[in-house]
Amino acid sequence: MGWIGETVDSIKSIQIRQVLTQAVSLGMIVTSALIIWKALMCITGSESPVVVVLSGSMEPGFKRGDILFLHMSNDPIRAGEIVVFNVDGREIPIVHRVIKVHERQDTGEVDILTKGDNNYGDDRLLYAHGQLWLQRHHIMGRAVGFLPYVGWVTIIMTEKPIIKYILIGALGLLVITSKD
Repeated sequence: MGWIGETVDSIKSIQIRQVLTQAVSLGMIVTSALIIWKALMCITGSESPVVVVLSGSMEPGFKRGDILFLHMSNDPIRAGEIVVFNVDGREIPIVHRVIKVHERQDTGEVDILTKGDNNYGDDRLLYAHGQLWLQRHHIMGRAVGFLPYVGWVTIIMTEKPIIKYILIGALGLLVITSKD
């Protein structure tokens, strides 16, 4: 009969109770992950408590594939800190070092200039058109820790989506064909 025939027979033999149990288990895993993510957002004060370094612009300090842990507090941002920021018109946040901080005496607002450690010039070319400085609302968080290389899983699945689909398909088959 072959592997495909055996798989079809296995799928037919699954009882509705097993399917419901597996669906509830999968739902609990997904819900748990979302709860953990939201809790991390509350604890760290950052909309994205974990990010993956996607380029080599921060080498040798952080390499492509490193995972950074972020925290955002009300403390003033200082030159030398590594921050993750969003720029208007760009979807992907950027990880770079603060090189200049300018506080306006009249309003108390802070202007921030960043640069990648491995880049020649500052980030003004990366900012939105006509923007010369970042403001506090652009900053998602400050790097407080990292795990080297762990983010490569995310990079590979983003750059080679076929691997992601193969992995999801294999996990789906594993769930469908597993028996209690």
